[in-house]
Amino acid sequence: MTAILPMADLADEGLLLDLLNTTPVVDGVQRDELGEGSTARTWLRAHGGSGTTKELARVRAVRAVLQGVVRGEQAPTALAPFLGSVSYRPGVSDEGLTWALVAAAEDRLAARALLAWDRLRATAPGRLRPCANDECELYLIDRSKANMARWCSMAVCGNRMKARRYYQRQRQAEE
Repeated sequence: MTAILPMADLADEGLLLDLLNTTPVVDGVQRDELGEGSTARTWLRAHGGSGTTKELARVRAVRAVLQGVVRGEQAPTALAPFLGSVSYRPGVSDEGLTWALVAAAEDRLAARALLAWDRLRATAPGRLRPCANDECELYLIDRSKANMARWCSMAVCGNRMKARRYYQRQRQAEE
């Protein structure tokens, strides 16, 4: 069944970031929050999805390509196969033109994430990026004025990286 949704909004940036961050590294082991059936269905429903197997497969596939695109390992053209059943439908209201996303039910979440990525790419280039900690697989949207955020979390990755550099400097000074 095809559904018509309002155009993607800023809340979809949260969906995008949550989707990219469903493969965290915990205690040195990468987890997949969309890997397990009931956990994955719960995640999909929490983000406005239906939790179907087709939807899960589509979201996983889009996540993998988006992660590659954000990391610079894949070109944005790799996203093309996910756009075949997605379109916008114009409408008119008392306030002017409106645009609604038209997508099959299993494609809605994936389409919303793709549209959020594209909006960020166009309006805030370079603000969506992977954490600078090589051992971390998370992503961040840098909302700082200077666009200098490097870590997904200053308390976790930022602290680890700074502590690591401090200990390296101390070791070098002792040599």
